[in-house]
Amino acid sequence: MFGHKTRNTIESLIGISTRIEGSIHFKGGLRIDGHVKGSVIADPSEPSMLVVSEHASIVGEVRVAHLVVNGEINGPVHSSELLELQPKARITGDVYYKALEMHGGALVAGKLSHDQSGEQVLKLAPPKLAASNV
Repeated sequence: MFGHKTRNTIESLIGISTRIEGSIHFKGGLRIDGHVKGSVIADPSEPSMLVVSEHASIVGEVRVAHLVVNGEINGPVHSSELLELQPKARITGDVYYKALEMHGGALVAGKLSHDQSGEQVLKLAPPKLAASNV
């Protein structure tokens, strides 16, 4: 119970004055404060976290388990676990997520799609009217 903890540590940082053109593939945690023109993709076989700060921008596809956005992303976004959209988040592109937390002020210009792969879909029975004993 106490031994199992999700890994939310940031091992790598792309600084605010850094501009990268090309794809980024990473493991673990990554924080982007700068600008990336290319895909940002986490290793799907390990827990991963990406933080896009309010000064950061990504033009390209993003694939990660846990994504925290307070900056700008132009491209499709795939979050296999949790997607957190902070107040200054701006996403232009389709978004695929398992769980979503969206703060007031965050904007998404694209389709939001809940990923139900691997989950049991709960189907509710239609409501029944209560029988009247009067």
